[in-house]
Amino acid sequence: MKNLLRVLLLVAIVAGGFFAGVSWKATDKKPSDWTKDTEEDTLEIYSDEETLASPPPRDLREAESATIRLFERATPSVVFITTSNVRRNYYSRNAMEVPRGSGSGFIWDYKGHIITNYHVIQGADRLQVTLADQTTYDAELIGVAPTKDLAVLRIKAPESKLDPIPVGKSYNLKVGQFVFAIGNPFGLDQTLTTGIISALGREINSVGGLPIRDVIQTDAAINPGNSGGPLLDSSGRLIGVNTAIYSPSGASAGIGFSIPVDVVDWVVPDLIKYGKLRRPTLGVETATPQIADQIGVEGVLIINVIEDSAADRAGIQPTYRDRNGRLQLGDVIKAINGEKIKNRKDLLLLLEKYKVGQKIRITIEREEEQYELPLVLDPSN
Repeated sequence: MKNLLRVLLLVAIVAGGFFAGVSWKATDKKPSDWTKDTEEDTLEIYSDEETLASPPPRDLREAESATIRLFERATPSVVFITTSNVRRNYYSRNAMEVPRGSGSGFIWDYKGHIITNYHVIQGADRLQVTLADQTTYDAELIGVAPTKDLAVLRIKAPESKLDPIPVGKSYNLKVGQFVFAIGNPFGLDQTLTTGIISALGREINSVGGLPIRDVIQTDAAINPGNSGGPLLDSSGRLIGVNTAIYSPSGASAGIGFSIPVDVVDWVVPDLIKYGKLRRPTLGVETATPQIADQIGVEGVLIINVIEDSAADRAGIQPTYRDRNGRLQLGDVIKAINGEKIKNRKDLLLLLEKYKVGQKIRITIEREEEQYELPLVLDPSN
């Protein structure tokens, strides 16, 4: 009997050990086994180590994304301009090409017209334009306006390579607006700088001697090589052409100037069609500022009236000497359409607001009396 009990006890111990081992084995599965067992529930298990190894990328701020989109949209319209001169060797008399300088520009239309500053191409014998895709074309000079520091070139590039820049307006700009300048400072192509409009209505002197009025002042970094490049608003539209900097050292000091796009918009069509700026004119010769100051005249003194000109047809009188040799002063222009004129510079800049063939009212002073005469503007030669 005792032997039977011992056998039963031994069997019970062995059976208990067997079932305990099976139960322990079932709880010793790997994570991959759990995943396989639950494929129908699409459950995925990842270790903490794997999760930390590939964190999600940091999201860009909306302002950064907008700037990136603006740059990517505008750069195909911006070009790099290089200029050179042909020189003849003193000893061999062989002609060779010598690099002159570089600047920026932008595509105006699908006909291949390129806008830049006049001072960028001034005096050059050869012009080359490099597009954003690094293809380079020889450029033809179409027209220049030194008094506005603007020039138009043309390249013979396929239309598929030409991406004209969107053109905005500058009459309604406000100080504090964000602006973006794209160009090739120091030859470094496709460079973006940002800033704000610092001031409006500035005046700078042009290569042609006359001042350029209503210039945009910006603190966006502008350096040598940026000249001729576009100044854009936050929508990526052209609002100015970067033309000059104020800097004692020659590098950006936070004061840059841009020709307003409203000026560009009326100058460029004339340069494309006529090769020069076709100003409206009165058909008169006027006294120099020195003579006007000596006589004590405020306004524009008429020295001569060109025969069959707009002024001649309107009855404007020139300065002359009478039979006794005494000087008889001619008419003095005091205003156009009610806008006062103090000197010859005021007259030239005011006429730019009007078109050839447009009718104006001109106020003159004759023998201490003022008269208002109608006049139709002639084209300049």
